[in-house]
Amino acid sequence: MSLVLKVKKLDPRAQLPRYALTGDAGLDIFCLDAVVIPPHERVVVHTGVAIEIPAGFVGLMWDRGGHAAKRGLTNMGGVYDSGYRGEVLPILYNTTEAPVTLETGSGVSQLLIQTVENVEFSEVEELSSSERGENRWSSTGV
Repeated sequence: MSLVLKVKKLDPRAQLPRYALTGDAGLDIFCLDAVVIPPHERVVVHTGVAIEIPAGFVGLMWDRGGHAAKRGLTNMGGVYDSGYRGEVLPILYNTTEAPVTLETGSGVSQLLIQTVENVEFSEVEELSSSERGENRWSSTGV
């Protein structure tokens, strides 16, 4: 039995999320209207769809590889909890020196649906030691 993602069109022009190919991890998400993203700015993109993610799952919004590589677009934010019922609104950031235009109905992001593991917390006086310890960025030399 597969997981069912309920999707509501908020606008009749909206495209439902869909997998481009069998076996894809990310659902393609489409913009409702044409969008111009100025250099080094972010834009909230309307999709015209709302989703109902089942309990125990989360939607994670990710870049489209082609947009990132060819156009310098990246996603900002993008955690869709199972209790959220509003419009799917990708936030795109233009990393380049030129405006980027996305035509009406363009694929803008990918939404991955993944399971969530809720944890319990235990406050302690000390944490166990590890090889890495408190070393942060580039601590492995890679």
